[in-house]
Amino acid sequence: MPVSPFARFSTAPEAFGLYDPSRDRDACGLAMVATLRGTAGHDIIKTALDALRNLEHRGAVGSDAGTGDGAGILSQVPDKFLSKVADFALPEPGAYGAGLVFIEEGEEEVFKVSFENLALAEDLKVLGWRDVPINADVLGDLARAAMPKIIQVFVGGEQRGISLERALFRLRKISERKLGAYHPSLSARTIVYKGMVTTLQLEPFYPDLSDEDFTSTLALVHSRFSTNTFPSWPLAHPFRMIAHNGEINTVKGNRNWMAARSSQLQSEALGDLKPLLPIVTPGGSDSASFDEVLELLYLGGRSLPHAMMMMIPEAWEKQSDLDPARKSFYDYHSMLIEPWDGPAAVVFTDGSLVGATLDRNGLRPGRYVVTEDGLVILASEIGVAQIDPAKIVRKGRLQPGKMFLADTVNGRLIDDEEIKSEVAALE
Repeated sequence: MPVSPFARFSTAPEAFGLYDPSRDRDACGLAMVATLRGTAGHDIIKTALDALRNLEHRGAVGSDAGTGDGAGILSQVPDKFLSKVADFALPEPGAYGAGLVFIEEGEEEVFKVSFENLALAEDLKVLGWRDVPINADVLGDLARAAMPKIIQVFVGGEQRGISLERALFRLRKISERKLGAYHPSLSARTIVYKGMVTTLQLEPFYPDLSDEDFTSTLALVHSRFSTNTFPSWPLAHPFRMIAHNGEINTVKGNRNWMAARSSQLQSEALGDLKPLLPIVTPGGSDSASFDEVLELLYLGGRSLPHAMMMMIPEAWEKQSDLDPARKSFYDYHSMLIEPWDGPAAVVFTDGSLVGATLDRNGLRPGRYVVTEDGLVILASEIGVAQIDPAKIVRKGRLQPGKMFLADTVNGRLIDDEEIKSEVAALE
């Protein structure tokens, strides 16, 4: 098996000496921006990037004063923009997947041929490639030395909707297992731009993000500060579905249990899982591991809120006034998967739903505001965006074990009680 993609493109020395990566801890900054108006716009990207810049103090900078320990943005696939910059015709939105790829300099041509063959084996076809414009001059020396070659791939097939997402998931996993590349994302719904950059460097490093045609109804941004952790390009947030502030203190047990049950994993929806194993990639952070398990549960057939409730349950065992159906839900699922306990705040999305939750410890901050024109901003601290107080119609904070959810398709907020009652009532 190739080197874990998480171990590549890093400032870490080959020999760690007294440093023990298993004892990593972090205290990141994150923000979620969405609109309930029903139409995508570049204003959502701009607001998210402004919020990210205002989280500069939540990231770390290297000794060269120019190397960040990681920042990034997740948004919907910007079809209008990609159709403009691709030098080949793209299918209609939702009929193709796109994503960045991190590979070693000099292995591009070999990788492309190998990846295209893997795609064909999964009944997919590579539609084309694109060199992602970058401005490496904004980076520090350490970040530039560790920087991968960054390319963009476009993949199509006969599948649509969730079937295409599952096929792209399989292709991405197999590529990482067999070819050792790292894919920040490969999806028909969402796309991730990230790297070993500071919050101020992300947009100038990726000029794509400044284009007015780069639009979305939602965005997640993240500034990564991890004590005792060597930064790497793949371990910047967001991941494929989440960004995370805090730490998963149960992660060693969570990973061990996932490894122990790997021989029993099966899914009609995802097909043969053996080529995708291990689900939890060695060398990843606690956030990366969480994201991989969430993705498996979601693409295996559960709704996003359902999967999040499985992984981050509220404190249900001793709540005598809890709805019996919800208590039964947690009781049943506790036999399937263990809680991923923090303290942790997680923002998450599947490309249409976007939300946040705080684990039952309740020790990470999260504040949100909703404006009269449907702008929703949630962040690890107040004040990440300039909002006219007169336009705010709702504000609050994340509460332990509770979920905050926005439906960007139907233009509504869904409260915790409604979310969990619907999920618990499923048969």
